[in-house]
Amino acid sequence: MFKHILTATFLLGLASTAAIAADAKISDPQIAHIAYTAGQIDVTAAEQAVKKSKNPEVVEFAKTMERDHKSVNEQALALVKKLKVTPEDNDVSKSLSAQASKELAKLGKLDGKAFDKAYIDNEVAYHKAVNDALSKQLIPSAKNAELKSLLETGLTLFQEHQTHAEHLAAAMK
Repeated sequence: MFKHILTATFLLGLASTAAIAADAKISDPQIAHIAYTAGQIDVTAAEQAVKKSKNPEVVEFAKTMERDHKSVNEQALALVKKLKVTPEDNDVSKSLSAQASKELAKLGKLDGKAFDKAYIDNEVAYHKAVNDALSKQLIPSAKNAELKSLLETGLTLFQEHQTHAEHLAAAMK
């Protein structure tokens, strides 16, 4: 039951973040910061999972999340440097960070199978919300073609992450 509350709480937070993004016009520097923040959140969650989990499938999934999200974030940093753009912190990225801190603290209190299940359930919810925000708000709002392309590449990869997390979640039932 607790794990479902965690997932629901995190998903509601992401839904409200998406609503904030939908209500406001966001610039490319803000989009870059939101995307980087979302990636970094998953890196941090993956690092926590690698340390806490004893389940080889969960650890391997977490290592994949860490590697892939770090790679996309490195590409994003290289792009903003090339374009001489400074990512701009904003209400959406701040909200994402605040929600993630709370969620990591909750997950940090769990161990064993309870941790594994809650982590994977949250990965499913997180990727659904991020993929939705990318496809419906961030990509359509991006003005720069290279930024839009990077976001589209990220979306394809993150959709694969979601599918992988869904398979792991189904296997844990």
